[in-house]
This record gives sequence, structure tokens and C-alpha cells, in this order.
Amino acid sequence: MKRIALLLVLTWAAPAARCYPSGLVSESCADMTPNHSAAPQTTTAPFTVSVERSGTAPGGQVKVSLQGPSSGPFTGFLLEAREPGGQSAVGSFLLGSGPARLLTCFQKLNSAVSHSSASPKTNIQVTWQPDPDRTVGVVQFQASFVQSYRTFWVGVKSPVLSLNGSQAADTATLSPGSTPISNVGCGSTKLCFNQPLNCNPSISSNCFFMSAKLLTPPESGVRYELSGPGEGYIAFGWSDDQKMGEDDIYICGLSSAGGVDVQRAFSVGRKAPTVQSKGNVSDIQTSNQNGVLTCTFTSKNAIFTSSSSSFSSNKLFYLLLAYGPSTNGTIMEHQKAYSSSQQVALTSTDVIQSDGKEQMIRAHGCLMLLAWMTLGPLGMVVARYLRRSSQVQMCGKDLWFVIHVSVMSFTVVITIIAFILAFAYLGGWEYGVHPVLGCLVLTLTLIQPILALMRCAPQHPRRFLFNWAHFVIAVSLKLLAVATVFTGMMMMDSSGWLTKVLGGFTGWEALLLILMELQARWRSAAD
Repeated sequence: MKRIALLLVLTWAAPAARCYPSGLVSESCADMTPNHSAAPQTTTAPFTVSVERSGTAPGGQVKVSLQGPSSGPFTGFLLEAREPGGQSAVGSFLLGSGPARLLTCFQKLNSAVSHSSASPKTNIQVTWQPDPDRTVGVVQFQASFVQSYRTFWVGVKSPVLSLNGSQAADTATLSPGSTPISNVGCGSTKLCFNQPLNCNPSISSNCFFMSAKLLTPPESGVRYELSGPGEGYIAFGWSDDQKMGEDDIYICGLSSAGGVDVQRAFSVGRKAPTVQSKGNVSDIQTSNQNGVLTCTFTSKNAIFTSSSSSFSSNKLFYLLLAYGPSTNGTIMEHQKAYSSSQQVALTSTDVIQSDGKEQMIRAHGCLMLLAWMTLGPLGMVVARYLRRSSQVQMCGKDLWFVIHVSVMSFTVVITIIAFILAFAYLGGWEYGVHPVLGCLVLTLTLIQPILALMRCAPQHPRRFLFNWAHFVIAVSLKLLAVATVFTGMMMMDSSGWLTKVLGGFTGWEALLLILMELQARWRSAAD
């Protein structure tokens, strides 16, 4: 009995023992992940890592602050300095205020800082100094924060900091003294486009924001601001219409080195845009803090679209705003895109509203899911498996027939509405696998009721021709509809988890149909 009690005590105490309240967490130096039996949080961390250079001399010391709200303090942390995209720590730390201790990571003395106790903390300040050889030009501070055993965040980053005392023309980083991007001036001094409407990027980390301010003499050009949460990039483009193609685009995204860079691109059709030279772009400032990308820069470039190739402040354009993932600095298909409801000029100081068309494509997807993953299969199951077991009459017809006709008619109507929404969203025909499959589904959907209206009587000697045609078209329609839904889902679901859920639902539906078919054949053989 004592051994069992001791085993229970050890089992209960094991998680606490792995929390390392003393801060001796050198084994987590590489991935900065606490050795807890839980996954890191994927939401935006309530903690920040801020930096402030102690002096103006190149290579000087840097003051690093870890801060958290008093309502939700952190109990543990791990802080390192790395080159953007690097895998090992650089420089060394000196302790400041707060319960902290120095660690040896990657066989470098004092290259990391951790907590010295499990007491609640809202502010930790330390000092970092570069290595004596001064081979590192830029540095970024990364931290992990622990609130409880199962609640912790990994990879909370500071803005990228230049150590050479100056900012390069094309890759300067946001310095601590720079003005943060906000919606101050929107509607009065600068043109703004944000989602959700009127959100403030300086307050909300879920605000997608773009602004343009036409500079006045003696300055010239347009001052752009771009901000938003993103795993890869956020971008805006000037366009002659409300859809992608022939657009002048600026991209704020992660580079292959792990930093943030501004790119200029031009799109042709709905293909990936082609990166161009930045041209006359200057005063670039970028940051990536807590998963929020920000870029500010001045452009004197002409706006190139299908109808424009000059710098004209009075020319009217639509504005496009998009965000999505990237791989090694190469942008992938956007997760979501917004377009302005009307054309605007660079001289405008309006707050632009989205045209709301993204709701149309969402409605299209929802209606097709309802039609061919719910109602369509229900109508088919009723017709095939309940017609022999139900003798109930309604309106002089068998109940199963009334249900089948009602459900499938509703499915036809929903399919037509979804098709109209897709065409209205795109403004015309679109090339690709999904549109072709969608047209095939609509065609077969219209053929089925027409064929049913032309069917002969049940006792007619050629009735079997209708039965077989109706069955083959129904099976083909169901298979094409599933393929269409999957291709559409993959276009919208960059994370992939919705596609997996849909795959699980489709597998469950297929298993149910197989079991019902086996039962029907067994009962038929028994009769």
C-alpha cells in the first residue's frame, strides 16, 4: 500500500518537477520549448519583447524588456538573442531588475536568460551586448513565456534591430523611437483601408491595415503603411477592377533569412505575382513582433496597371488587400482578400470600405456543402433504401417519393443559387479544375429533374432505361460534387484542417452507405 501511495505521489509531482521553477532550462536552448506535456499556445501572446539601444554608437549595449499584463503575469521565461532566421544564440546578457538568472546555451556563457523563481512577473529588464568580434549586423530577441504548466507561448519576437548604427536603404528595421502604425489621421490626412472596419493596428493585433499619404513639397511620393497578423505576408495592390490581375502590388513579408522585407510585384491573371525591382522606394521600416508584420515606406514609383503607367495623384483605382503564408520568402496563395467598394485616388483621405464580396464566396461554399454533403445524400438514401419499407401515403403518393422529390428539388435550387453567387463574385468565367467540376455538377443537376419529368410509367417495358440512367447520373453527380467541394475547400483552407474534417465526414458517409447497402441486400436475399 505504501508503494502504491508513493507511486501516486510521484506521478502527481512529476509535472511540477518538470516545470523547473529555478530556471535551469538549458535543455530547451535550441527550440526554446518548455519540457511540458502540452503544446504551445497558438493565439497571440499577451506578452511583449521590446528593445532599446543604450547609445547611438554602433555595437553598443541593448536594453531588453519582457512585459506582461498584471491580470495575467508570467511565471517563467527564456530569452535569447539570435540573428534573424538563425538557430543559435549570439552575444551575452547582463542581469538587470527582476528575478532572473543567466544560462549557458550553445556552449556560450551568459548567452540566455531565464527565471530564478516561479513568482508572478510582469516586467523583466536585462542588458544584452554583442560579441567582441562584432560579426553580427542585425539581431532579434526571442522569448518563451510560461503562465502555467499547460499554458505557454514560444517564439515571441522583438523587432529586428540593426547594430551598425545606421539603416540600410532597402532593409532598415523599425527602431524603438519610430512612430507605430495606427489609424490616427484616417479620414483627414491619409487614405486608409482596414479589416475589420475602423480597427486600430496600434491596439488590436487582429487588424489588417493599409494607409497611403500623398506627401507635400518639399517631399514627394506616397508614404505607405501596412500592418496585420500573418504567418507569411500581407500585401496591397492598385487595380483597375475588383479582382486580381494586371495589378501593381507591394508585399510586406518574411524573407528567406527570417526578417521582414518589402517587395514590389506585378500580377497577371490569378497566378502568383511576379516580383519586380523595388524601383524608387526608400525609408523602409519593418518589424515582426508577436506575429504582427508591419512595413512603412515611401514610394515614388509610377502605378502600373492595364490602364496606367504613370504617377498620377488623381487617377482612380480599386484597392486590394490580402494576406497569406509564405515559404522561404516566396509568397503562397492568399488566405483571404478584400477589395474596395469603389475607386479612389491617391489624393483621397477616405476610410475605404470593403465591397463585401468575400461573403458571397463564403455563402457559395456553405450552400454547396449543404446541397451535396447533406441534402443530396439524404434524398438518395430515402429513394434507395426506404421505398420498400415505407407504405405510408401522402397526397396520393408514397411518402418516400414525396420526401425524395422535395429534398432533391431543394438541392437543385440551392445549387443554382450557389452557382450564381460564384459567377457574381468572379465577374465572369474562371479557369481551373474547380470551375470545370462545378459546371459539370450544375449540368447533371439540371438534367436529373428534366429526365424525371420525361420518364415513362412504372409498368412500361422500357422503364428500366430511365431507372439505370437516373441511377448512373445520380452516382456520377455525387462523386463529382464531392470532388468539387474538396477542390473548393483546398482553395480556401490554407491550414488544411478543414479539408481533413471534410475528409473524415466523407469517409463516415461512405461507410454508412456501404452498411446500408449490405443490409438492403441481406434483407432482399432473406425475402
